[in-house]
Amino acid sequence: MKKTLSFLAMFVALLATAPAMAAAPVVPGTGVKVDKVGDDFEDPEWQFFPNGPKSSYDIDENRRSPTGTSKNGRWYEGIKRGYPDIVRRVETPKRGLAGSKGALAMRSLQTGIPGAPSGQLHQDDYICNIHQRIGMVPVNQSPNCVVRVFLPPIDTWENRTGPSFGFRLALTTTAYKSGQGFLGLGSGYEEETYWPGMFINLESKTDRGREYDSAFISVRGAKNGADFRSKPIEVTGWWTFGMSVTPDGMVHYYAKPGVEDLTAKDYITSQYPYGYRAEKFKTFFFNVCNGDNGRDWSTEWIVDDPTMYLVR
Repeated sequence: MKKTLSFLAMFVALLATAPAMAAAPVVPGTGVKVDKVGDDFEDPEWQFFPNGPKSSYDIDENRRSPTGTSKNGRWYEGIKRGYPDIVRRVETPKRGLAGSKGALAMRSLQTGIPGAPSGQLHQDDYICNIHQRIGMVPVNQSPNCVVRVFLPPIDTWENRTGPSFGFRLALTTTAYKSGQGFLGLGSGYEEETYWPGMFINLESKTDRGREYDSAFISVRGAKNGADFRSKPIEVTGWWTFGMSVTPDGMVHYYAKPGVEDLTAKDYITSQYPYGYRAEKFKTFFFNVCNGDNGRDWSTEWIVDDPTMYLVR
């Protein structure tokens, strides 16, 4: 009997310490559409109120209120980096979603501190108002989101090698934080927000002697948080991007040319960015990047029908 109990105790201990099995990826667009968030930009009266100058907290810790917001309350300025300089409803480019008449265009000149060009890469944020409208969503509901993005011809992009546009998530986890000093005072576990996603990158022919411009998708991120190259962009026009988070806290990435629904064939990768396992889904958002030199505008990026789904 003692040997049996000992074996059972060892077996239970092994189960408790074994890593969790990774869940099967969820194709973005799976489940029930959440109507309270996202947008279709079909309202001819759609409008964004900038309420500038915008924030640049990530650079100079300056939060400039009041922050920008859309008329319909579904979008707001990121308090960390500010909003794109141009946010406007436009006619949907050709070959978009069937029946779509409106889409959203975003473009920036001053992505850093307003009125103080830095000559360095910076970005603006445009954030979907999810956590204020429906609250944070536990990942056991497999939250996932999809957006169509219009990529203009590459020769019209801002002529700069590097990231130009981002589609990202805001997730939370519980992380251990080391305290200060010899005794590590203040150490403990606390909620941590992190921002995985996908970036559209340009490799300019005017940089490093390349023969032609090319573009690719990079993923943020690997276990150490680093971006890595994932998928070449061989055609421009409309693309469909999506990300999902499964109950094991893993993030799954998908992308394809065109506006058709994503399928398992469009899978790119699955990751635990920064080594974190997500616990809650806060929102998704867009980045518009440029060289912040006070002269060159970012590429104009157009998005349509950003949508969120829940499997449960």
